[in-house]
Amino acid sequence: MGAKLENGQDSWKSAGNRLFRALLTLAIILIGLSEARAQQPIYQPPPTYQAPPPPEMLLPGIEVLATTYLWFPWTSVGIRPADTRIPSASNTIGPGDLYGHLTWVPFMGQAEFRSDSFGVITDFIHAPLKSGISTRDILFGGGTANFTINTGSAVALYRVLALPDQNADLGLGFRAWGLGGDIALNPARRFVSPVTIANGLSWADPLIAARYHYDFGNGLAATAYADLGGFGVGAHFDWQLLGTIDYALRPGLDLHAGFRSLNFSFGAQRANISMNMNGPIISATFRF
Repeated sequence: MGAKLENGQDSWKSAGNRLFRALLTLAIILIGLSEARAQQPIYQPPPTYQAPPPPEMLLPGIEVLATTYLWFPWTSVGIRPADTRIPSASNTIGPGDLYGHLTWVPFMGQAEFRSDSFGVITDFIHAPLKSGISTRDILFGGGTANFTINTGSAVALYRVLALPDQNADLGLGFRAWGLGGDIALNPARRFVSPVTIANGLSWADPLIAARYHYDFGNGLAATAYADLGGFGVGAHFDWQLLGTIDYALRPGLDLHAGFRSLNFSFGAQRANISMNMNGPIISATFRF
């Protein structure tokens, strides 16, 4: 009986030793796996694409867009004297001749200031011109238009449509005109005296305006702008159309190419004077 108890105790001791060794081996394996995992680099997800930061603003909270442009219009000047016995006169200057008729350095530029849905856009043209006027030699043997065109506009805009790929603005403003110099008709007959139609003119016209911009993607976009004014306050009619294809060359710089038409019909004291300027335009906009 005692031998059997001793044999049972030995077998229990042997089983306990085997279990202890197995647990010890498992603990060593788990510790080794834990150390190996700790030495592995921690997984980090790949960085997501971030768009380049927008250009720094020149004025805090206000985006400034400065545009310089070259315009090559056909310029048509028409004169209809108040005295119906005097024939009408007109002349058209082509884009190439326009810059040949300049008597001084011209300036053309535009600036826009925008904050959220509100914006103000300004435009200014200074062009000193001298050209002839055709009168068909009935009573007058031609004429001269020797004057400087100064026109500036300011329009306050409100964004009525703002989507990721398009936007639209409506606005109110004014355009001021200044024609410094004289417009005169030269006599073709001895009994006809020269007539000075105007010796400097200036006026301002109220405007209503609209602009629409659509983004095609990949840096390409299109913009259409129109304004209408005058309404007899200054000129009878004063209107403009502008359409461009736009390309974002880099952040902060956009290039444009398109067509512009700027026109007025003004009733001076001695005649009605109309001017139509239509032609291609190229420009560059710098964003600050």
